Amino acid sequence: MRLHFEPNLDYQLQAIEAVCDLFRGQEVCRTEFTVTRNAVGGQEALAFAESDLGVGNRLTLLDEELLKNLEDIQLRHSLLPSGTLASGDFTVEMETGTGKTYVYLRTIFELNKRYGFTKFVIVVPSVAIKEGVYKSLQITEEHFRGLYAGVPFDFFLYDSAKLGQVRSFATSASIQIMVVTVGAINKKDVNNLYKDSEKTGGEKPIDLIRATRPVLIVDEPQSVDGGLEGRGKEALDAMNPLCTLRYSATHVDKHHMVYRLDAVDAYERRLVKQIEVASATIEDAHNKPYVRLVSANNRRGAVSARVELDMQVAGGGVRRQEVTVQDGDSLELTTGRALYTDCRIGEIRVAKGDTYLELRVPGGEHYLKPGQAWGDVDPMAVQREMIRRTIREHLDKEKRLRPQGIKVLSLFFIDEVAKYRSYDADGNPVKGEYARIFEEEYRRAANLPDYRTLFQEVDLTRAAEAVHNGYFSIDKKGGWTDTAENNQTNRDNAERAYNLIMKEKEKLLGFETPLKFIFSHSALKEGWDNPNVFQICTLRDIQTERERRQTIGRGLRLCVNQNGERVRGFEVNTLTVVAMERYEQFAENLQKEIEQDTGIRFGVVEPHQFAGLAVPQPDGSTAPLGVKQSRALWDHLKAVGLIDARGKVQDALKQALKDGTLTMPEPFATQRDQIAQVLKKLAGRLEIKNADERRQVGTRQAVLHSPEFKALWDRIKHKTTYRVQFDNEKLVENCIRAVREAPPIPKTRLQWRKADIAIGKAGVEATERAGSATVVLDEADIELPDLLTDLQDRTQLTRRSIQRILTGSGRLGDFKRNPQAFIEFTAEAINRCKRLAIVDGIKYERMGDEHYYAQELFAEKELTGYLKNLLEAKKAVYEGVVYDSDVERAFADQLEKNDSIKVYAKLPGWFVVPTPLGGYNPDWAVLVEKDGAERLYFVVETKGDLFLDSLRDVEKGKIECGKAHFRALAVRESPAEYTVVRTLDDLLATSS
Repeated sequence: MRLHFEPNLDYQLQAIEAVCDLFRGQEVCRTEFTVTRNAVGGQEALAFAESDLGVGNRLTLLDEELLKNLEDIQLRHSLLPSGTLASGDFTVEMETGTGKTYVYLRTIFELNKRYGFTKFVIVVPSVAIKEGVYKSLQITEEHFRGLYAGVPFDFFLYDSAKLGQVRSFATSASIQIMVVTVGAINKKDVNNLYKDSEKTGGEKPIDLIRATRPVLIVDEPQSVDGGLEGRGKEALDAMNPLCTLRYSATHVDKHHMVYRLDAVDAYERRLVKQIEVASATIEDAHNKPYVRLVSANNRRGAVSARVELDMQVAGGGVRRQEVTVQDGDSLELTTGRALYTDCRIGEIRVAKGDTYLELRVPGGEHYLKPGQAWGDVDPMAVQREMIRRTIREHLDKEKRLRPQGIKVLSLFFIDEVAKYRSYDADGNPVKGEYARIFEEEYRRAANLPDYRTLFQEVDLTRAAEAVHNGYFSIDKKGGWTDTAENNQTNRDNAERAYNLIMKEKEKLLGFETPLKFIFSHSALKEGWDNPNVFQICTLRDIQTERERRQTIGRGLRLCVNQNGERVRGFEVNTLTVVAMERYEQFAENLQKEIEQDTGIRFGVVEPHQFAGLAVPQPDGSTAPLGVKQSRALWDHLKAVGLIDARGKVQDALKQALKDGTLTMPEPFATQRDQIAQVLKKLAGRLEIKNADERRQVGTRQAVLHSPEFKALWDRIKHKTTYRVQFDNEKLVENCIRAVREAPPIPKTRLQWRKADIAIGKAGVEATERAGSATVVLDEADIELPDLLTDLQDRTQLTRRSIQRILTGSGRLGDFKRNPQAFIEFTAEAINRCKRLAIVDGIKYERMGDEHYYAQELFAEKELTGYLKNLLEAKKAVYEGVVYDSDVERAFADQLEKNDSIKVYAKLPGWFVVPTPLGGYNPDWAVLVEKDGAERLYFVVETKGDLFLDSLRDVEKGKIECGKAHFRALAVRESPAEYTVVRTLDDLLATSS
């Protein structure tokens, strides 16, 4: 299998654009330096030296230009403006599973194309991520060569035993990408990176890297920086980077945020799998004393612990609750239950890595680590049930997805390797408890009638052993071991395991590989992401660690089929988490982690929240609303009582959003729908589904096979192709107008600064002081680039068309004034006009009679929903409507209750209209009968706002393509009409 990469995903392009626009106005340039090689013969150095020419990145922008670019980007994405340029670090936040690695790899090629940067160092926190990045470079190599006209590039993993690679990195003129773990560079006293080496010509490798001024890309910087001591950050600064680009879903330090795609955005836009939780909880097991250590801490010298106990509650019942205890506490008094007689708390130790609680009970003492319990039910009995549930969930999905060419994988996270596999005295592997339980339960499930079709030609005596395996660190003897990358030996152990995992990434996705169930310790905590993980079972406690997001992150990527193509839609992409935690508690704790990790404050509106809303301009382009106007809007929301003084969402706002009655003052009326979307995200909570509420939605056969539905389906079932026809004259005229009306071009400036120099034992330190100034330079000797060729590469228009646009705009004088800035704004203006012209000039054509969506697909493609978003239906093709919003729910309810509606269908995800902007899935197909005789057929898109100006460009473009598609199918009397409405009344008004 070869994975396919989609080059035009809008959110990924926005992230790439955000970084590249930081250097807007930078000319294409590089710096050169001498790399010395001291030739050595015998014991003495010869009397001559050779030298190579090194090639490095160079930045010519002034700080205030960078800051202006930064704030423009932040305004575009509704991010809080930085105000000052405190460092050269810039942050991109992307939720796990949305293609973060692809984005920063493609950013490398885009920075090279625009500005000529060639030297890049990718720094990662662990061997896992290093291997993952290297694998990504390998499998995207052909893809990037195709996108960027075969531009030459090299990539390698830094190895302290192969320092000659560092010299090649410094001297090559092509794109160079070095991947390195922070553990390999952050210890100066023992690291070859900081020592003279013959392999680099007598130079210290770090000096060669410094001379290139590399662009640093830091993957998971919260794990690279090194916490409070900052050893990782010191190692990064030692490379003298041109800038540092930081990519993660869970940033601790948000240096100059330029792009944010957070967890809520990713789930709402269906860029990752939907999450459901199958929760296993123990009920009514209060017949013996129970104690579980949650955590221990030392605050102001008072050592205490949080423990879970079975507490007597008002009314005579018993409830398992968390309480704080200290050394010497009587648990009988704490719980109010005689069952805890003579049970006391002993020593509480809070040392890092050595946290425990001593529990004194009749007959001795017990020592509990965080997450461990005493007096609980047999843990293996519970874990057997969890393994059984995971296998059943897996087989249910396999029955449904295998016919679609999708292989299903499941992950088990366990507490220690020995419970999966141990070794006897002779070093032979022995199955652990988890492995034995898994094989017993797998064989049992395989004999159930529900799954017999999956095992018709399978030898069950051997199949159970073949479908599971473990991925753990591997020691030198080949044995598995718990993972901890805290020294070189453990890092080597990890590398042996990760090599195996990464090299089999695509192989694992193929049906020919029997392996489907993977057991792991912390080896899969980060860096290993297989898109077809559909079940994650946590056989270790995750309540005491902030690792829910890490855990579910292993299964968030959208799945791929046997052709390596991404398959979209929640009807396929649902991640089931099997956990020992109440469903509500899991969702609540996951939400807390998201708030802590990302800074999202659920239910709070920030004053800058609306700054990036798109406001239409007279020339057809859009501009951000701006921070000042955003604040005015925030003040309005507060004045009318929809938020409080801290920005917290009030019940009145939630009700207005639910009822669709949110109103805006005149200056913001056209942005109402955009504003409502922002507020809905902030007013809601992250939706985690309950697996026990999942229902399969069957087809209503009487409706599906009715003459009415057949008549409706025949009018919309055919497929089309499209072609884009430009009105070249109109496009050129629009481009001329856009270039003519673009902002003025600034001249090159010189910046003066003053600094005090202090020389001491610690070294030389420079401190800037007052006296800085900026002077405009008149550059008479600028070497002008080939303007037509450059713009042709950036816009793909003909040289003749570009020449007409430039001369017609009257702005060629600005080209001499500042060539780089002129090329950038001209290319942007032309490409914006092109995007608008694509939709304006699109023509659809119906394909032959044999190309259509078969009516039988409704029965063949399984539909699932959850009780909280499922509405019973009588007139629909399915027995229930699975709705995604309040607007859709209200519309479905109106369809059911109105006598004019004969049949309808909520169009499933497989019904897709092709567009240049990506596949488009309309909402509804509806048959309306008027006066008991005339029948009208509709394809309906439901929106909360009918003003297309308030929709995003891509959404608006897809709607226009939908109109053109259904017009192309209108080849008979009473064709299906495509329309956009808010309510059924709008639709009926259209039909009158």
